[in-house]
Amino acid sequence: MSLCTDCFKKGNHQRHDFNMFLSQAGGACDCGDTSVMKETGFCDRHGPNKGGHKGNAPSDLMCVAEAMMPRIIFRLIQHLRENSKHGSPDIYKGAIQDADSFISMLLEFNNMGGLMRRVMTSALTNPQKYRALNEIPINLDTEYAQYLNESRRVYVEALKSVPNPEPLEEYRECPSLQEQLVHKTFLEELVFWTVKFEFPQKVVCLLLHMLPDPDYKEALTKAFVLHYSRIPMMLERSLDPDTLSNRVVHVSVQLFSNESLALRMTEQLNLLHVMVVSLKYMMSKILIPNTLHDAEKNFHLVVDCGKRVMKEHCYWPLVSDLNNVLSHRPVAFKFMEDDSLLRMWFTFLAMFQGMNVNHRELSQHIEFEPNTYYAAFSAELEASAYPMWALVSHLTTPETVHLTRRVLTACLNEFREWLEAINFTSPSMNDVLQVSFHLPLHRYLAVFLCQAVAKQGITLDEVLPSSETLKLLMMHPLRVQVS
Repeated sequence: MSLCTDCFKKGNHQRHDFNMFLSQAGGACDCGDTSVMKETGFCDRHGPNKGGHKGNAPSDLMCVAEAMMPRIIFRLIQHLRENSKHGSPDIYKGAIQDADSFISMLLEFNNMGGLMRRVMTSALTNPQKYRALNEIPINLDTEYAQYLNESRRVYVEALKSVPNPEPLEEYRECPSLQEQLVHKTFLEELVFWTVKFEFPQKVVCLLLHMLPDPDYKEALTKAFVLHYSRIPMMLERSLDPDTLSNRVVHVSVQLFSNESLALRMTEQLNLLHVMVVSLKYMMSKILIPNTLHDAEKNFHLVVDCGKRVMKEHCYWPLVSDLNNVLSHRPVAFKFMEDDSLLRMWFTFLAMFQGMNVNHRELSQHIEFEPNTYYAAFSAELEASAYPMWALVSHLTTPETVHLTRRVLTACLNEFREWLEAINFTSPSMNDVLQVSFHLPLHRYLAVFLCQAVAKQGITLDEVLPSSETLKLLMMHPLRVQVS
């Protein structure tokens, strides 16, 4: 939760623990958002008695605002369409700079208070207004009709330039994983341009400043989830992935920190599936053959730690968002109740299993360690260990033992597939000069086994695999220990 200086000073925060900081990237004030804080902490502009001493706005004045606002927003949309033709980051930045005063005007409208904000959010989320203003006349004789037609063509081309990752067959009907985007409101299209233009800060602030409107917050979250699977591609393409990552999380943390909202997105739009598919898509593009044991008989693929995605942590915002939603107990339960989702998750983790193989050098001194070490350990920590601890934190009683069993079953199934892929059928090893320190499947199995026995009353005999599998399972961690 964060508050601007004015709202903090005007609210009742006696005896509250807080810290003050200056956000370099701007931000959104949570004052007035009942899903984030209690009304007793609201300032007089957002609290339950806001505007109690003021009269209602003249109906004629609001009618003018309601009639004009959709057209004002549509003009911004058209400007973004016009400047999307060349696909250059510099063009995108220039377009946002050209629209700076226009966006500032919209921010000023929002700052006028709840009435004007409601006019803005209604215009952004009204499908009838969006459809009517986008309608192209049958007769294209007029200059504006021709402009609308060209604007539509540019928009359709832009949609094709940001394709969706290939979803699994069982999720092809998922609204948030559709190959073709279909926008129904100005808000949905504005979120699309926000993604394509790499989350320009001023547009992000405009979107976030209207979050005190609860209906708008849900609509923005839905629009964000609908476009979420396109974000990995933008992170890969970006010339400045670090800045883009921060801006993505700047939005997502405001939306996914709300437990009830995150749960609704999980149930209605398969948010968890979208996140895991997005992570798998990003990593699947940098896979290379694994060289553990006999490379000619090893058919397992692992991530290439020398690639930009790994070195520059392009995956970080996706993992951060997943950790955020898994901190919500009901959402974490949804994750562990879904066998297909668990199967997909462990397939993703297997991409790190045995990565960055180390070879012992016997003939000459190594002056510099490869720079892939940091990338490999960071990825396993952020993309594997953090979600694991988020899940385990919810499995503390015998009532959740069925979820632990599901996780262990999925983990063991993937582990057996990994052993088969690397052709590791015997505990004896004849490749003493190589080792990988990265065994996330082993880590998950060990941690969830420990949790089951220590906290949930399961005996080892109930969950351990066969003795033959156990012997194979032990060899790689032992190899790491003696390396």
